[in-house]
Amino acid sequence: VGYTTPEEIADLYRFLIARIRPDNPDVIFSSHCHDDLGMAVANSLASVQAGVRQVECTINGIGERAGNASLEEVVMALKVRAERYGVTTGIDTTRLVATSRMLSEVTHSPIVRNKAIVGINAFAHEAGIHQHGMLADARTYEIMKPQDVGFEGSFFVLGKHSGRHAVAKRAEVLGHVLTGERLS
Repeated sequence: VGYTTPEEIADLYRFLIARIRPDNPDVIFSSHCHDDLGMAVANSLASVQAGVRQVECTINGIGERAGNASLEEVVMALKVRAERYGVTTGIDTTRLVATSRMLSEVTHSPIVRNKAIVGINAFAHEAGIHQHGMLADARTYEIMKPQDVGFEGSFFVLGKHSGRHAVAKRAEVLGHVLTGERLS
């Protein structure tokens, strides 16, 4: 019920797999984690590292009490960190945002802005240093492409934290070149 930690669940699965799989090589171990302590995704990933090959998870992490492991977070962690996990899912990740939004509409449960992977702020940048880094090389602050999960792209939020580079870039997009004192 969401009580265990990643290290504990990995130890449990290693113990079970070591004792059961030698006599039953076709057994597929499955992990079903709840998010009571906010560790459902971490526990699911630790389970995969320990040999689990089926993760029971839900879109947007919906589920009883605090919910279950979030499918979009598990899937993208496995994809972005493929060298660490060494498994694939076969899921079309470009449909994650659309699927998340559809479920949100059906359940009348809004997606929080800062939700990992599918939240509207997942690829938004307001801080000047982030915006400048993004203009130089998007990989500075984005470990995956927004298009990989179904967004059209990242975007800058112009606000009090925005820097000169972001203001100049937005003005350029609008057809104005601002430099020097005009930019200031």
